[in-house]
Amino acid sequence: MTHDDYADEPQREGRTPADIPAEMGALGAMLLSRDAIADVTEIIKNPADFYRPAHQTVFLAIRARYNDGAPVDPIVLADDLTKSGDLTRIGGAPYLHHLIQQVASPAHAQIYADIVREKAVLRNLQSACHRTLHGIADGTGETGELLDDLRAEVDGIVDDTSRGDQDTLIGADGEDFLEELENLQKNGPARGVLTGFTDFDLLTNGLQPGQLIVIAARPAIGKSTLGVDIVRHATMRQGLPAVFFSLEMSRTELKMKIASAQARVPMHHLQSQSGMTDDDWARLAKVWPMINGAPLDIVDDPGLTLTKIRSHCRRIARKRDLSLVVVDYLQLMEGELTGRSENRQQEVAKISRSLKKLAAELQVPVIAMSQLNRGAEQRTDKKPLLSDLRESGAIEQDANMVILLHREDAYDRDSPRAGEADFIVAKNRGGPTATITTAFQGHYSRFVDMAQT
Repeated sequence: MTHDDYADEPQREGRTPADIPAEMGALGAMLLSRDAIADVTEIIKNPADFYRPAHQTVFLAIRARYNDGAPVDPIVLADDLTKSGDLTRIGGAPYLHHLIQQVASPAHAQIYADIVREKAVLRNLQSACHRTLHGIADGTGETGELLDDLRAEVDGIVDDTSRGDQDTLIGADGEDFLEELENLQKNGPARGVLTGFTDFDLLTNGLQPGQLIVIAARPAIGKSTLGVDIVRHATMRQGLPAVFFSLEMSRTELKMKIASAQARVPMHHLQSQSGMTDDDWARLAKVWPMINGAPLDIVDDPGLTLTKIRSHCRRIARKRDLSLVVVDYLQLMEGELTGRSENRQQEVAKISRSLKKLAAELQVPVIAMSQLNRGAEQRTDKKPLLSDLRESGAIEQDANMVILLHREDAYDRDSPRAGEADFIVAKNRGGPTATITTAFQGHYSRFVDMAQT
């Protein structure tokens, strides 16, 4: 790409915020002074902040040399760009010297960088507005979703611009740290969302804000049931608002599971004609006010996407505090690459990362169900391992906690452990791993502490 390739740029700049002289000044200053490189890279983290692709390439090349502790000047940079095949595209070696000629003083590097960053923020804002306008024009999005997406993008831009203003020196928040440490020693760690399983809650101190918790199992072992158990305890025992996203079961099916577990009415009684006994009706009537008044949102949509999940969570968070998100299950979610099976691993990895970001953004625990592959079924003891996570190792990498479900009686009905279930905490970034033994009451569609049996 040569300097002449930008002949039409003034017209484009009239519509798109950009300051090409400031970009040239920032890069030229970096070529003249290592101090200028430090100043610019402190402000500009993303190469895309430069409007010209050629300037993005030069910035990356300068930063790579600087990070390696190597000298930076037009001659060595031209050599690097020649080896990478980028020199011609940026306008050749003369363009690097041309950048230096645009600099009044390397001491102005920070000023140039501030201008470049400001224009990048305006471009990001403009892009967010354009995407919203396109959504309005082609009618692809609902009004609420369009507003939520625009608000989220603007919030992201604001967060990104304010991040650089924070004082990162270790002593900047020293007093706050000591206060938190003193409080921790005196009162113990803050309790998260309790699951209702005593040994598990003692091990984890509850599910913490910002965590991604993966519950993984083979089909029909009970991962959905465990998700319902946790959300029941959070909403009906602790009164914490939660949302359950179901890509597999309908609202009616989920309510059946909740009613069966909460009222201790056998599931087959609920699902069969005239199957409810007088005792069943009495049990359900006793707990119905608790079920009906629970702060629980149920979203059943087999076509759920990350955008829909984010939008719905933000809507709930604006109405009331949101304390827990459950997604059942991860592999059924649609991503941007849906339909291209060769990219399914990348798709699942992106979904996993996005759920982790959602947990951090909302500051709530996010539980995601996940299927395991057939690896466990080929082993003698049938116990699942982390390596059995289906389709993507990114799930294990992104998760703060991974719980593998195992029931011996699912493979051997005559097992001496019939009715028992293991919660194998195979990964726990915040503490120890362990195996928690519980009871599985399939007729009530629930897990319970062994002591309760």
